[in-house]
Amino acid sequence: MSVDKNLLEQTSLDLLEQRGVTISDIGELVLFLQKDYVPGLTLEDCNENVRAVLKKREVQNTIVTGIQLDILAEEGKLLSPLQEILSEDKGLYGIDEIMALSIVNVYGSIGFTNYGYIDKVKPGILEKLNIHDGKVVHTFLDDIVGAIAAAAASRIAHAVEDDK
Repeated sequence: MSVDKNLLEQTSLDLLEQRGVTISDIGELVLFLQKDYVPGLTLEDCNENVRAVLKKREVQNTIVTGIQLDILAEEGKLLSPLQEILSEDKGLYGIDEIMALSIVNVYGSIGFTNYGYIDKVKPGILEKLNIHDGKVVHTFLDDIVGAIAAAAASRIAHAVEDDK
């Protein structure tokens, strides 16, 4: 039984929305990353590139997997010690970043530097997602959103370089 491509795409978009993340939220991160390097860059340009990244099956698979794990952690349905690791977003866990790197890889090595920077400074929606309130778990989601933004920023950088 194969997975319907449209179902996977729609599910990934729905999950982002259910978790409070919009395309514009991610677009603002892209603008943050690229505004100093691309004169005249608009939020709509950034949103368009986010949409392009979200069309990639690897990205959709990562979104669906990561958010499902966050939800299971919120519901207390994981085995110990994974339950505690995800609930507390332990710093040395690292699997959340490894999954995010699968998204970053889609548009080349510039994505690594974009991702590392945005993961460190946590602007915009990333700051909100990184709050550990004991109710909502975003262990995977914050890294996934940062990686989508980094990939979209890389896509823009490649397009600008190609235009030169």
